[in-house]
Amino acid sequence: MILKADVVASYLEEPDSTDPLVITPSPDIEVLRGSGAASVDLRLGTWFLSLRHAKMTCIDVTKGEDYHEASEKFTKSSYIPFGQDFILHPGSFVLGITLEWIRLPGLLSGFVIGKSSWGRRGLVIATATGVHPRFTGCLTLEITNLGHIPLKLKPGMLICQLFLEEVRGSASESDLSQFNARRKPVLGKMNIDDFSKMLSEEI
Repeated sequence: MILKADVVASYLEEPDSTDPLVITPSPDIEVLRGSGAASVDLRLGTWFLSLRHAKMTCIDVTKGEDYHEASEKFTKSSYIPFGQDFILHPGSFVLGITLEWIRLPGLLSGFVIGKSSWGRRGLVIATATGVHPRFTGCLTLEITNLGHIPLKLKPGMLICQLFLEEVRGSASESDLSQFNARRKPVLGKMNIDDFSKMLSEEI
């Protein structure tokens, strides 16, 4: 069941001392409570990660390349201070990060979608990016400009919305995802499971 904004406001205003929901910087509780929405708006952070197109002919995830080596070779990290712009050109893809640091309790999960006002201008954020119970950190945003005009992005602007929902079952342990506790976007490692390896073998 997706939580309405007034319920989220109560979680934030009176946090569980042992397993709290944390969003910091915190949204305005009274505005959130009175919004009538079913989501919490989040802001764009100051770090961006883009792929170095000139240094790769393709992305081959079957090679099992070391994560740190791949990040150094194929990505470029950019810090854009508040008050300055990041220009996202048509057809371009970049990883961004939320300004807010999120911490979900064990019985809540979430998903992130872009704001429709941005979507109507060609900006797409990965649809329904899942956030697992006990996730802690800033949320990475997969951002693409599908329009025909460059878009000016400013750190601190409202860019996406977080929906929270209750999880049935016992409270989970800490989220051990490779993306946990991050303040900058990262490329991440892709693991190819044994079954996929078997299917890809030449006969």
